[in-house]
Amino acid sequence: MKTKDTTDYLTREKILKLLSDEEVAAVSTAETAAQLADGDEFIDLNAFVLGVQLAPKAKTPMGHVLPKKAVHAGTWKKIVAQLPVASAR
Repeated sequence: MKTKDTTDYLTREKILKLLSDEEVAAVSTAETAAQLADGDEFIDLNAFVLGVQLAPKAKTPMGHVLPKKAVHAGTWKKIVAQLPVASAR
């Protein structure tokens, strides 16, 4: 496994361990949505280095995003702290 792939995997694992059962269910439900609302904050689980992003007007690929609105505020802060790039959102 390449170093970047290993880092991404470890970060993804750390992030998923921060979620409660309720939040895992909310994220799973969010993944089945057609798209995020314009301006919704999210993390792309395939591109952590991009940090917290805002959903564009164009369709956001839902299969690998973690929407902020799917988790509690405290959990979101813990998740953002795990990202390889500091994010103020």
